[in-house]
Amino acid sequence: MSGHSKFANIAHKKAANDAAKGKAFTRLGKEIMVAVKEGGPDVNNNSKLRQIVAKAKSSNMPNDTIDRAIKKAASSDMSNFESVVYEGYGPNGSAIIVEALTDNRNRAAANIRSAFTKGGGNVGTPGCVSFMFDEKGQIIISKEDCEMGADDLMMIALDAGAEDFNEEEDCYEVLTAPDDFNAVNDALVEAGIELASAEVTKLPQTTVNLTDPDDIKKMKRILDLLDDEDDVQNVYHNWDEE
Repeated sequence: MSGHSKFANIAHKKAANDAAKGKAFTRLGKEIMVAVKEGGPDVNNNSKLRQIVAKAKSSNMPNDTIDRAIKKAASSDMSNFESVVYEGYGPNGSAIIVEALTDNRNRAAANIRSAFTKGGGNVGTPGCVSFMFDEKGQIIISKEDCEMGADDLMMIALDAGAEDFNEEEDCYEVLTAPDDFNAVNDALVEAGIELASAEVTKLPQTTVNLTDPDDIKKMKRILDLLDDEDDVQNVYHNWDEE
């Protein structure tokens, strides 16, 4: 059991306003375009694309919007875009990883560095905090939306290749190796399980508690500024937001 509800955080994000949802869909569309560029538009033969599509569906992105993004990607030139990863520190030594997709590396670097600085943090060297995170497939299932018992749900997940199954107060968490994510996700979907969230993500090995109100304010400022940055795709951190 973790100190805070993973499902509550996800539900809060999904309840965001239309502008925020539009931004989330735009970012997912860019991820789809990169996946198609790297492995082609066939979901069955492109594991990265399957991962992104699963993430998009769990984020309530309409199927026709996903299909349009794939078709657009197949006919678009993404050669001027590149993926860049930045690592750094927030208040009290908290660790932050930023994944960006940009057609202007200098702009992205300047804006991301500015976000860290305005929140009292700083960008570090490559690899300075990534060792504190594990890449995992993570699937969250709300108890409210799941009629299946925990034991049966766990067996479906483990039989499909899941590494771990955790029960929390209001949800179940399924963890997989990145390469096994698609198989486990497919097995749960085929069993009729509604997924609150499904993605390959970076999970912190340990979390940091911020008790100083000023530190919390600074951390939120960094995360808000990064969220507003168009070049930023994903942000991972080890702050326990309880």
